[in-house]
Amino acid sequence: MMAAEPGQPPSSAQNLPPSLEQLQDLLLESPGFDEFLLELTVFSASKLAAPEPMLCAISVERDGRPVTVASSSDAAQRMDEKQYGFDDGPCLTALRENRRVLVQDLKGSERWRRYAEAVGDGVASVLAVPINAGPDAAAALNCYAMTTETFDEAAIASVESYAFALSRTLRLALRVHRLPAQPEGLHAALQSRAVIDAALSLVMAQTRGSREEAVAVLHEMARSSKQQLKQIATDILNGANFPGRAGHHGKAHE
Repeated sequence: MMAAEPGQPPSSAQNLPPSLEQLQDLLLESPGFDEFLLELTVFSASKLAAPEPMLCAISVERDGRPVTVASSSDAAQRMDEKQYGFDDGPCLTALRENRRVLVQDLKGSERWRRYAEAVGDGVASVLAVPINAGPDAAAALNCYAMTTETFDEAAIASVESYAFALSRTLRLALRVHRLPAQPEGLHAALQSRAVIDAALSLVMAQTRGSREEAVAVLHEMARSSKQQLKQIATDILNGANFPGRAGHHGKAHE
């Protein structure tokens, strides 16, 4: 494990962190907290995209209850929730002790042996970075990698820059909203994320662009039409045109 002083932005990063304006736009343009968290998930997954596959999740603990409020995949959420079952793990340690936790080789870690056995094969290393969520909550950005080489200095700096950029908007969101508590609400959010992920994949295939570029396409369509991101994604899957889609004559989005 490695520790770093929390609360200070790293001096360099592999990817540019989101601007405060971008994160505020997500919060202001989302009709509710669940929608904001869903859009934050999509945005986070695109910003933290790396050559090596990486799963990302944001966990928040308030009133003694840890909850994964956003995740880039079902697998990332399961990795978080395994820790909740033990009431211990890298992400819970990061948010409770307010320090970075890096596990370069999960399978070879004696400290996290029970957790490694519980999650099985697939995830090789874990990086959890605290997010300043204010005086009444603790939060962490949790990243899971498939190899032990993913979290080099540049990747760590990128994750820390992103966590620092998230803090102000997440504090604001938590001040005015409650954490999602109902299973049906979480189930609906997972369904929405699946629709958006499918639409992003389609946009990437059609435009031969990156995930971040596909996210920008969906957000621009949502902003110009004043519709929710899930509706835009559904329209695209049903054949709606979108910027950069060449030679397609399906239903035009209105």
